[in-house]
Amino acid sequence: MEEFRRSYSRLCRESGAEPQEAVLQQLHQLPRGRLDLATQSLTVETCRALGKLLPREMLCTELVLSDCMLSEEGATLLLRGLCANTVLRFLDLKGNNLRAAGAEALGKLLQQNKSIQSLTLEWNSLGTWDDAFATFCGGLAANGALQQLDLRNNQISHKGAEELALALKGNTTLQQLDLRWNNVGLLGGRALMNCLPSNRTLWRLDLAGNNIPGDVLRAVEQAMGHSQDRLTTFQENQARTHVLSKEVQHLREEKSKQFLDLMETIDKQREEMAKSSRASAARVGQLQEALNERHSIINALKAKLQMTEAALALSEQKAQDLGELLATAEQEQLSLSQRQAKELKLEQQEAAERESKLLRDLSAANEKNLLLQNQVEELERKVRCQQEQLFQTRQELTSTSAELKMRAIQAEERLDMEKRRCKQSLEDSESLHIKEVEHMTRHLEESERAMQERVQRLEAARLSLEEELGRVKAAALSERGQAEEELIKAKNQAHLEERQRLAHLEDKLRLLAQARDEAQGACLQQRQAVAEAQTRASQLGLQVESLRRRLEELQQELSLKDQERVAEVSRVRVELQEQNGRLQAELAAQEALREKAAALERQLKVMASDHREALLDRESENASLREKLRLREAEIARIRDEEAQRASFLQNAVLAYVQGSPMRTLSPPK
Repeated sequence: MEEFRRSYSRLCRESGAEPQEAVLQQLHQLPRGRLDLATQSLTVETCRALGKLLPREMLCTELVLSDCMLSEEGATLLLRGLCANTVLRFLDLKGNNLRAAGAEALGKLLQQNKSIQSLTLEWNSLGTWDDAFATFCGGLAANGALQQLDLRNNQISHKGAEELALALKGNTTLQQLDLRWNNVGLLGGRALMNCLPSNRTLWRLDLAGNNIPGDVLRAVEQAMGHSQDRLTTFQENQARTHVLSKEVQHLREEKSKQFLDLMETIDKQREEMAKSSRASAARVGQLQEALNERHSIINALKAKLQMTEAALALSEQKAQDLGELLATAEQEQLSLSQRQAKELKLEQQEAAERESKLLRDLSAANEKNLLLQNQVEELERKVRCQQEQLFQTRQELTSTSAELKMRAIQAEERLDMEKRRCKQSLEDSESLHIKEVEHMTRHLEESERAMQERVQRLEAARLSLEEELGRVKAAALSERGQAEEELIKAKNQAHLEERQRLAHLEDKLRLLAQARDEAQGACLQQRQAVAEAQTRASQLGLQVESLRRRLEELQQELSLKDQERVAEVSRVRVELQEQNGRLQAELAAQEALREKAAALERQLKVMASDHREALLDRESENASLREKLRLREAEIARIRDEEAQRASFLQNAVLAYVQGSPMRTLSPPK
């Protein structure tokens, strides 16, 4: 790290900036292999210097840059420098508010870097820009080393989740992915759920706090459980394969040791036989010594022969034991294969039963869906009928209200016209009556004035006549009688004219009263008609109010039915979605079981082929050992025959020699 500090200081001074004291202090205190700059505010010059140093740094395997307040330019320079690094395993960029440029730089880093296995990007803003996040997902799809990725609190939307799902389909190394506290939603959750069957390495996916429905989360958890089961099965198979390979290697080592021991014993026997043959050849010239020592040699040979037979019996016993072991191994293999075949058959039967049950459930759900659709159609038809009735009622109501309004308007117009006509006639009759009364009063006043004048004249004439009474009483009386008669006639005529005029006026008044009564009757009739029209209008208004209340009740019932229908349809959709999710999960489980069964079958085939090859090897080795034993037995028999022939030859020669030289028989042997 001291060299790293010096290089960092030199690069900062070359770029015209002073190295940060906090960074130098952290570099001085850090342990070997780990560079921790967390909570240090790094400038652009520091990021540029680190970006130039990190590609050549071969000791740093962990780089922690959390909460460093990196700018877009600084993050880009730093990540560009990490593209060429080949030893870094852990990178922490938590809480740096990385945006579009940072996401693109991370995508390039994932495309080019082949050593980073764990990447922490919590509390950033990578998902804000869809194009930049798509670049990041493209780099993730092309990466072949990353195993753990933390994307918590990165504002990832459902589009970002779809891009991430496409990346997961192409990625073959990522095992853990943390997407908690984003904005994935229903569409993103479904996209991630649909990509899981294509990914065989991801066994942990956290989606809490993303507004994802419970059925999608359960499907994801079930898929993760299948992935973990598949991983554990794979690890168990690897462990079993490793154990079997160790056992096979141990058996091979034991066989090689046994074969080497057998070859050593055979070589020793050959050496001993060679020594004995050389000794017997050396002893041909020493017949006496050979005769004396022959018994010991024969006894030694018999002992060796017994040892050889014992070794041969031991090897045969070992061969028999190996054969029994092979037989037991074959029986165990056969029982294992039968048991696995039975288990596979049971699993297939269970899968078939589950599939049939799922098909029955699906058919029942389809029938229920059809029934619900029929009910929905009937409800829609009823609603349409009620809407049509309501529309007709509204039309009738509008037509009735319009007719009532027209009738009321006409009645009001007629009433106004009658009122105006009656008022006009009353005004005309009153004005005419007033005029006639004024005329009559004037006429009466004029006649009274005329009469008064005449009376005055008559009085004057009477006075003149009274003055002249004395002269002409008879003429005055006659004139007075005439004058009284004329006065009476004038009074009678005036009274008659007045009575006639009064009768005429009374007739006119009676006619006017009759006209007034008729007008009042017409007004009363009009008022009665208006009252009837008003009562009818009030009745119609009440009917309209009742119809309006009925309409509101029907609308409320219709809204309730619509709500019930929407709730029923949503519930049916949710049930169908849940059933589809369960069916998809069951299908995924069946696919996983099929894949597991296929993997087990392949493993059984591989194990059977390995066992078959091992058995063939053992049989070939046993055959070769039997052939060697047979050759060894033949050689031992040949040696026995040769030794017996040599012994007989020596015995005959000794006998012949003893018989040919009797003196030598008395001499002691050398």
